[in-house]
Amino acid sequence: VIVTVYLVSKISCLYLKYICFCACYQIQYPEQTREFDSRLTKTGRRSLSHSISHSSTDSNSSGGSDAENPEDEVSPRDMQQINSKGNMDFCIKNIKLADFGRREIELAEDEMTALMALRKAAQGEKPLAAAKIVGCTHVTAQTAVLFETLKVLGAQCRWAACNIYSTQDEVAAALAEQDFPVFAWKGESEDDFWWCIDRCVNVEGWEPNMILDDGGDMTHWIYKKYPHLFKKVKGIVEESITGIHRLHQLSKAGKLCVPAINVNDSVTKQKFDNLYCCRESILDSLKKTTDIMFGGKQVAICGYGEVGKGCSAALKAMGSVVYVTEIDPICALQACMDGFRLAKLGDVVRHVDMVITCTGNKNVVVREHMDLMKNGCVVCNMGRSNTEIDVNSLQTPELVWQHVRAQVDHIIWPDGKRIVLLAEGRVLNLSSSTVPIYVLSITATTQALALIELFNAPEGRYKQDVYLLPKKLDEYVASLHLQTFDAHLTELTDEQAKYMGLSKYGPFKPSYYR
Repeated sequence: VIVTVYLVSKISCLYLKYICFCACYQIQYPEQTREFDSRLTKTGRRSLSHSISHSSTDSNSSGGSDAENPEDEVSPRDMQQINSKGNMDFCIKNIKLADFGRREIELAEDEMTALMALRKAAQGEKPLAAAKIVGCTHVTAQTAVLFETLKVLGAQCRWAACNIYSTQDEVAAALAEQDFPVFAWKGESEDDFWWCIDRCVNVEGWEPNMILDDGGDMTHWIYKKYPHLFKKVKGIVEESITGIHRLHQLSKAGKLCVPAINVNDSVTKQKFDNLYCCRESILDSLKKTTDIMFGGKQVAICGYGEVGKGCSAALKAMGSVVYVTEIDPICALQACMDGFRLAKLGDVVRHVDMVITCTGNKNVVVREHMDLMKNGCVVCNMGRSNTEIDVNSLQTPELVWQHVRAQVDHIIWPDGKRIVLLAEGRVLNLSSSTVPIYVLSITATTQALALIELFNAPEGRYKQDVYLLPKKLDEYVASLHLQTFDAHLTELTDEQAKYMGLSKYGPFKPSYYR
């Protein structure tokens, strides 16, 4: 009896505590909900920076957003910074991050074996001695290895970032600490973006004679503001499809006054940077931003070039149902033969869970498409240009922007429907994730060889036009990277080489091979 009474009293006591807990929970929960909603409302509408050019504010590196920092934070332009050597010719977020950035660069060097091999092989010759290179690319640990390689090979360099989100601030600090003139920080405004480019070019007593561009913004700025500088420029090396389009437009109009090498269409760049890189990074980017499950999801991928091929293969392997849109009948046929459903975006946009653009074009996804999307549809861009998604059309009074996390915004329609916009339409993998270092080593080695080729070419070899990277150099880039693997190339015999009409040492493919 005593035991029974004791147990009943203990149970009654626990029950009373439970009732009290529930009462408190019911009183507090609505207040917590209101507080949470108010926080969302405060960040609801945001002003976005928009690109003047077609690629000036593309994204490219490891995550982050302008919303991560307080709006009243002092701009790097308003701060006076100095490195340990007394140099002030740079503008970055925080010079104190230099040690951290140096460790990241050293990690990248370990993986970028081919570029390091090129640095070691050519540093004695200094093939870029007297070269003054002005660059506008991503400022990351991997590109820093390229910058420092160019410096070891004899070049003087000045650098800006080709988009507003891609810069790794710690890497920029490490470069500035080594007296490398770099003008870049994560979360630049558009005005900051053009200011940084101008600081690279508008320098008393220093004029560039080579341009390394990613998107064409540096070339565009010099043509617009300082056209007289092209009298000394020996050539342009351009990485992106957007920049290549611009160069071809200048060439057709008779305004291209220096030779240019298109490294975007080199075989190594196309196959490795565009296809294999995007095949890996698209999944990581989507997971980091949305935590989405891929199995069973319906995805529309706009464009079946090398980037589209990589994204499609990755999502198909994860169990997604993939639709492909394409303008080119050859690429369209490839998509069909690879087992994808070819469709027009307007025919499938109502029921897909994700729309990914991979074209490099403009207005691929417009307001009419987004009006038809279902609630929760994820919209993002893996192409080079930040104009593929018409983000400007979403800045209307009836739509509410909710910033959810870095690189993730909800756009809410009046009826409550919301779509999930990633990286404000800029390049997703380089805004929200990372890119395999090995892949970037291939692109960086290609860029370095193209600069050496143009700078040292005898007069008359290249005219005022856009050229592909010589096939011999393309194959050399691949051979350097084979050293990473336990790989052994087969050599042609003299008889075989004669039969095929080739040199034993290459090139092994014609210049038009892709």
